[in-house]
Amino acid sequence: MKILITGICGFAGSTIARHLLEHSPELSIIGFDNLSRKGSETNVEPLRALGIKVLIGDVRDRTFLESLPAADWILDCAANPSVLAGVDGSGTRDLIDQNLYGTINLLELCKVWHAGFVLLSTSRVYSIPPLASLALRETPTRFEPDLQPQDAQESHNQKPGLHSHSNLSLSPLCPPVPLVAKIGISPSGVTESFSTAPPLSLYGNSKLCSELLALEYGAIFGFPVWINRCGVMAGAGQFGKADQGIFSFWINSWASGRNLKYIGFGGSGKQVRDCLHPRDLVPLLLKQMRQPQEAQNSQIQRIDLASSLCSPAPSLEKSPSSDPLCPPVPPLAKPPPPRIVNVSGGLDSSMSLLELSQWCQTHFGRHPSFESLAPSVPFCGKSSVETRPFDVAWLVLDSSLATAQWNWSPQTTTPEILEEIATHA
Repeated sequence: MKILITGICGFAGSTIARHLLEHSPELSIIGFDNLSRKGSETNVEPLRALGIKVLIGDVRDRTFLESLPAADWILDCAANPSVLAGVDGSGTRDLIDQNLYGTINLLELCKVWHAGFVLLSTSRVYSIPPLASLALRETPTRFEPDLQPQDAQESHNQKPGLHSHSNLSLSPLCPPVPLVAKIGISPSGVTESFSTAPPLSLYGNSKLCSELLALEYGAIFGFPVWINRCGVMAGAGQFGKADQGIFSFWINSWASGRNLKYIGFGGSGKQVRDCLHPRDLVPLLLKQMRQPQEAQNSQIQRIDLASSLCSPAPSLEKSPSSDPLCPPVPPLAKPPPPRIVNVSGGLDSSMSLLELSQWCQTHFGRHPSFESLAPSVPFCGKSSVETRPFDVAWLVLDSSLATAQWNWSPQTTTPEILEEIATHA
């Protein structure tokens, strides 16, 4: 099997490429990267030493893409991953060119090559207003969603020691919502059915549009498409930039003594995210790419698309649909596997910024921006109550669908991930 990996010299792309070969040495892997991210150039020769063909190229360069040898699968790891990209009015077109038009260029290759397509997407495709409006309770070290029935909400809010917030971010994008819909929220986190309505951020929307177009191309042109919405990627090999995720940024900044502060949410540092090591994606990716072809043909793709776009006829067997996009589904047809799944470390991997600070203090010692962070002290140190438009107080993904469909679960624990980052830092 021949695999083309875009963004192969980035953190996710390079990690996945190495571990694909560890799992399946018989794979033939070719990849390219434009090396625009500082540090990515350090991965070129180590990847080539493993027998991977690494080219310098860009997803926006159609002439370059058309010169590539055909592959069986394209694994799209290339993206501008910054949630704040383009928000100040600069770089907007560049973001869309990379994340959306770059994906379209790759889908055109899949159409010509009859290749499958796997997109690494993001938790940032989920809608900001309902996320920011979740009812939260405040513990000594973190925020947690309050999923109790609405009619019990008022009495629960009166319990001593618990504080509930319906709109902690106070963002102009997210006005207070008196009753938060619970659709798409489970005790394990945000599910695939959570709203993806804008605003999401330009980054989030570029990835959501890429998802939709990938599904459309796959349905029309008959090639398999899998979309994996990832939590915060973290591990050794990141360089502590803000757009690489809070775990790497915070640990690298703490280790080097750079100025730090908690931003928003009362300056408490209690906002929560989950994390995922990209090597844990590899068993899932291999299962998706090795899915039997009969489960990936165009008819199933069309049925899959029809199930999400079309209401079934009252009597499907007697009144078959005349719409070519909505073919009748045989009564005993096995449902196709879901094309979109969440993949993350989930609740077990989640940490608040305050909890991460406590870990850093134990590992590196006191930071000049903070006083002692004893476990019993909720907060000490610099903070800012400023609000950034796309920050949320709590975002953890529920990956139970991936577990049920693919028997997938993350294997790298958060302490292991943090130790990796600290050693690399």
